[in-house]
Amino acid sequence: MTKEEYKKLFKEEDAVGWLAIDKQLEGIYGTTEPRHYAPPLHFAIGGEDPIDGTSIYDSEKQIPHLHMVSYGMSQLYYDEEQAGGEFSKWGFEFTFRVKPFAEDDGDPTWAIQVMNNLARYVFESKRWFEPYHFVPANGPIRLDTATDIVGLAFVPDPELGAIQTPHGEVTFLQMVGLTTKEVERLLAKPQTSEVEKLINEMRLNNPLLITDLDRVD
Repeated sequence: MTKEEYKKLFKEEDAVGWLAIDKQLEGIYGTTEPRHYAPPLHFAIGGEDPIDGTSIYDSEKQIPHLHMVSYGMSQLYYDEEQAGGEFSKWGFEFTFRVKPFAEDDGDPTWAIQVMNNLARYVFESKRWFEPYHFVPANGPIRLDTATDIVGLAFVPDPELGAIQTPHGEVTFLQMVGLTTKEVERLLAKPQTSEVEKLINEMRLNNPLLITDLDRVD
C-alpha cells in the first residue's frame, strides 16, 4: 500500500492498526465484547505502561480459559509514514491463554503487568521477541505465588497467527508458561530449535498452549 492509497482509505482519527487486530479477533469470537483494560495514563504522554490496552475473552476451547490480547506493540493509530511497511512497529502483539487460578480475584491483571514489563524491555532495549524465544522470569511469573511457572516462551498464537495490516505484518505472539525444569533445559540449550522442540512436546497434551499456574513437571 502506498502513502497515497493509505491517505485515501483512512482519516487521521482512524485507529488503523487497532481495527485490523479487532477484525482478526472477530473471526474467532464474533461479536462477543471482551473485557478491556487500559492504563490510567497513555505511555506517549508519560504513562508507565507501554501497552495501550489489553482485551480478555472467555474461551471454552480445549478447557475453559482466558485469552488475553495486547494492543500497543504494533502501530495502532493513523501513520501515513508507516503505510506499506514490512512490519507494523515491533511487528507483534502479545497474547496469553491462562487457566483460571484460584487466587485470582476476577481477571488475572497480574498477567497484564507481565505483558507491560516485557513491553518495557522491548521499548527500552530496542530488542523484540520472535517465535521460539524464551525468557526466565527469575521467580514465579505471578509474584508472591507458590507456582512452578517461572519462565515464558513465545509462539505464534494457534488461532490468531499473523496478519497483514496497512502498516505491515503483525504476529500474535503467545506467551507460554514454563516450569523450573523446562527453563533449566532451555538454558542448557538456548537455541530456538530446542524451544520449538519443547513447545511441540507440550502441544501433544495442550494444543492451545494454555498456561496453568498449578502445573508441575
